[in-house]
Amino acid sequence: MSHILIDYYKAIEDSSAKMLDAAKSEDWEKVMHFEGACAVLIEQLRDRASQERLQPEHRAEKARIMQRILNNDAQIRYLAEPWLTHCEENLDESRQYLH
Repeated sequence: MSHILIDYYKAIEDSSAKMLDAAKSEDWEKVMHFEGACAVLIEQLRDRASQERLQPEHRAEKARIMQRILNNDAQIRYLAEPWLTHCEENLDESRQYLH
């Protein structure tokens, strides 16, 4: 199946939304899974974008998609903050036992 450039943006948005759903459920394993999927898609997008230009009729859609991705990212970071703090505290405790 041949993808046009906007399809990659849509796929990244979809994976970003799934990351947010997983974060809301505190399923951090799934968050990391979808984060990896996003990384692969972003790399594919970069490769494809070096070969082709976004169609003019897709530029406004891209802007809307990017805004939603950024919003999802902000929400994920907000939800992840307590989890990251917990991880850091556990790491600090582990370090104390090593000394």
